[in-house]
Amino acid sequence: MADMSPIFRRSAAKLPEERLVTLIRKPGCHLCDDAQSVIEKVCGDLGVPWEQKSIDEDPQLHDQYWEQIPVVLVDGEQHTFWRVNEDRLRRALTA
Repeated sequence: MADMSPIFRRSAAKLPEERLVTLIRKPGCHLCDDAQSVIEKVCGDLGVPWEQKSIDEDPQLHDQYWEQIPVVLVDGEQHTFWRVNEDRLRRALTA
């Protein structure tokens, strides 16, 4: 019997504590502060851990994201940049 196509397979939903939101930011960035406020609220409501990383401390992140700061990753995948939409982030974390 052949395996089902990945298109038809649904991965099991992750528990909130299995998720991770990463805010990639730089010092003195007001959009980064705004993004952090949204992340703190949504992750706090849902019990999802989050972290922040500075492009000033990581040359690879700087090279990859310096034009898009702030950048939000969900489980290591880019979710958004510049402005964080609370409802969209909440949906991404509860899907």
